[in-house]
Amino acid sequence: MSENERIVATIEARMTSSRLPGKVLMEACGKPMLQHMIERLQRVPSLDGIVVATTANDADTPIVELARSMGVGFFRGSEDDVLLRVLDAARAHDIDVIVEMTGDCPLIDPSLVEDCIRGYQDAAVDYVSNVLERTYPRGMDTQVFATEVLVDVANRTNAPEDHEHVSIFIYHHPEIYSLKNMPGPPELTDPGLGLTLDTLEDLELIRGVFEILYPNNPAFTLADILAVLRNNPELTKLNANVRRRHD
Repeated sequence: MSENERIVATIEARMTSSRLPGKVLMEACGKPMLQHMIERLQRVPSLDGIVVATTANDADTPIVELARSMGVGFFRGSEDDVLLRVLDAARAHDIDVIVEMTGDCPLIDPSLVEDCIRGYQDAAVDYVSNVLERTYPRGMDTQVFATEVLVDVANRTNAPEDHEHVSIFIYHHPEIYSLKNMPGPPELTDPGLGLTLDTLEDLELIRGVFEILYPNNPAFTLADILAVLRNNPELTKLNANVRRRHD
C-alpha cells in the first residue's frame, strides 16, 4: 500500500440490536459503551480517523449526536445492507483502507488493532484479521482491507448474508482474495471468552471490568482485562453460558 492512503476505522453501530436494544449507548463508569470504544480506538497510532457507520433510522440519531460530540465522522445508511453502509461510509469519507469494527467491542485493545494494521501494511494481501483462526477473546475482533476490495465484493455478490456481514464473502473465498491471520501470543489466547456486548450478562461483565480498571487506567489492555478476570472469576461466570452467533 502507498504511504498516503487513508486508514480509517469504521464502527457499525445501531440502536435496534435484536438481543440487547440500545446496547451501544448503555453506560459503564458514566460513559456510553460507544464512547469508550471510540476513545480506545483514538489511541491506535496508525489510524487516520474513525467513522461511525449507523442507519438512517430516527432511533439512531443519538449515535450520530455522540459521534459529532466526539469529533469523529459518521455516516447514515442502510440498516440491513451493512456491506453497502460501510462501503458508502468509506466513499463519503475518502477512506482507502477500512479497519472494520462492530460497535459491540467497547473493550477493544488498541495495540491489537495496531498489530492488524501493521500486518496489513507489511503483507501484500487483500485481507488481514485476528479472527480467521480465533485466538483472542471475542471482542478484540479487527479486520483490515482496502475499500477497493469491498467494491469488488459488492460487484460479485447480492446474497443477503454477504451484505449483512460486510466482509464474510472475503474470507469465505480464499481462492479470490489473499488472507492473513494475526494470532495472539499464548498469554492473550482465550478464544472461548466473551468480551463482546450482546446480552445483559455481557453488560454486567463489561461494566465490572470497567469499574475495576478504568478509574485508575483508562488505557488498560487485554492483558489487564485477563488479569482482572483471573482475580475475579465470578465476572467470567456471568456470561459463561451465553450462546454466541457464528463468526
